[in-house]
Amino acid sequence: MARSRETFSKKEKEKQRAKKKQEKKEKREARNSDTDKSTDFEDMIAYVDEFGNITSTPPDPSKKKKEIDPDTIDIGIPKAVEAEDSDAGRKGKVTFFNDSKGYGFIKDEQTQESIFVHMSGCIDEIRENDKVTFLTEKTPKGISAIEVKLVQ
Repeated sequence: MARSRETFSKKEKEKQRAKKKQEKKEKREARNSDTDKSTDFEDMIAYVDEFGNITSTPPDPSKKKKEIDPDTIDIGIPKAVEAEDSDAGRKGKVTFFNDSKGYGFIKDEQTQESIFVHMSGCIDEIRENDKVTFLTEKTPKGISAIEVKLVQ
C-alpha cells in the first residue's frame, strides 16, 4: 500500500493559504461595500480661514479682505545676533583640566554653560578650580575659549 504524499506541514501550509485567501476576499468585499458612503465632491472640500484654520464652511464674501504688501514678508532665517561683544571678556571657573592631554572645560559664571578650552588658547597656565577670564570663538565643533588668563 502506498503512503500518502501529503505531510502534516504541507496540510498546515495549505490551511494557512486558504485562510489568507478568505481574509483577503472579506477585506475586498468590505471595501466594496463602503463605497456607498457619500463621496460627493462638496463633502471633500475644505476651506482655510484668515487665521490659517481649516474649516468646512466657505468664507463670507461680504467681509473686507486685508491687503498685504508682499515686499514686507521676510522669508528665511534671520542672522544670529552675537549675544556678547567679542571684546568683552567673560569670567568663569575651570571645572576640569587634563595637563597631559592639554584640554579642559570652563564653566561660564553668567550662562553656566561648559566651554571647551585647549592649552594653545591659554595665556597663563591653568589648573582645576582656577578663576579665569577668557574670550570665545566659534569652531567647527562648537564654542571654544581663547586668551584664557588667571584672575588674581
